[in-house]
Order: sequence, then structure tokens, then C-alpha cells
Amino acid sequence: MTTLAIVGAGPGMGLAIARTFGSRGFDIALIARTKDKLQTLVDRLGQEGITAAAFPGDVMDRASLTDALDAAEAHFGGIDVLEYSPAPHSPVPGITLAAASEVTVDNLHPQIEYTLYGAVAAAQAVLPAMREAGAGTLLFTTGGGSVSPVAMLGNVNAAAAGLRNWVINLHNELAGTGVYAAHVAINTWIGDGGPPGFPTATPEQIAPLYWDLYEHRTRSEAVFNG
Repeated sequence: MTTLAIVGAGPGMGLAIARTFGSRGFDIALIARTKDKLQTLVDRLGQEGITAAAFPGDVMDRASLTDALDAAEAHFGGIDVLEYSPAPHSPVPGITLAAASEVTVDNLHPQIEYTLYGAVAAAQAVLPAMREAGAGTLLFTTGGGSVSPVAMLGNVNAAAAGLRNWVINLHNELAGTGVYAAHVAINTWIGDGGPPGFPTATPEQIAPLYWDLYEHRTRSEAVFNG
């Protein structure tokens, strides 16, 4: 049985991606900070016939994140696909937004910890086994500002651009090894409540893109524009 691990699993994109892969026979490892919220997702997926399990871990605590991924690997017998997309739907301590002219070391560093360092830690937890097996997929998600920056999200976009750069570089390095890495930039508002005139999309509209990347394994990046 193949296993997808979702870091930053939630009731929006995480659940939609879990359903996309789970409906095709994948077991699902869900990783996020709050065990109770994860268990709710596990129960929902179980009702749909998808095998899932919860592994609490915090991307701001790299040891915690690594332990969660190690536990998921032990539980399911391996991780075949890693998807990294933590999004602060609830307040995350130390995480603030800053316009480009207001970016400081103090408000940028937590964004880098959350977005880039967490991704690197997650990859390092699963990549050695993937390289040894000569197979595996690593997918990392950011907002569209990683490609086309938005002034009001200066610190967020800077951290996301760093992740994008690293993932594309990782894709290039892993070529020919059997391990595939790709970056997804979601350039729409997800769900309801977006700014007037801004493009929107549902998680269910976006999630098939992840399966397309996994299945075809060619592009280093996909930008979803709605």
C-alpha cells in the first residue's frame, strides 16, 4: 500500500488532497499541531473508506515534525509521497504579516522558520529512504506571491520565494534518481471570503493538480491560477 503524508493537514486543501490520493488507494498520514482536529479529519476520511492516521507535529519545532514523520513511516511502513503546505488558519505564535517596506529581521525570521525551514526538515526526514528505494515524490505548496510578489505580504512572499527556489533546485538535483520534487503555487483565494475581484477556487478544484504532478513527474513547478 502506498502512503501520502500531508504536513499542515487541515479541513481545506489538506482534506481535499487526502481525498484525491485516498480515493486512489493511498493510506494517508495527517500531520499538524492539534491532535483533536487531526482526529476529526481521520474520522471523516474513514467514513469515506480511506485509511488515515493522525501524527501531531509542529513545523516550528523541527524535532517534533521529524518525530511525527518517523512515526507515520513506522505506522504505514514507509512514506511514498510528502506534501508540505502548512497554512496558519488559526493564529500561530510569532507569525505576523508585513508589507515589503515594513519587513524586518524580526518579522521575517518566523516566516522563514515556518515556510522554508519546516519544509527542509520534512524533506530530510523522508528523503534518505526515498533515495535508497529509488522512488518517491516531494510536493511543496506556497501562495502565488512566491512567483509574483504582493507588496502587502512582503515577509510571507520572501520566505515562500526561498522555498520555491530550493524546491526547484531539489527537483534538478534529483533528476534521474527516481525521486521527484515539485513546487505548487496557488495563485487564487481558496474558498469563500476573498478580496473583491480576486480569483477564487475551492480545494476540490485545486487538489487534482497534485495528482497530476505525482502521476506525470515532469514539471518542477505548477501555478494554479483558477
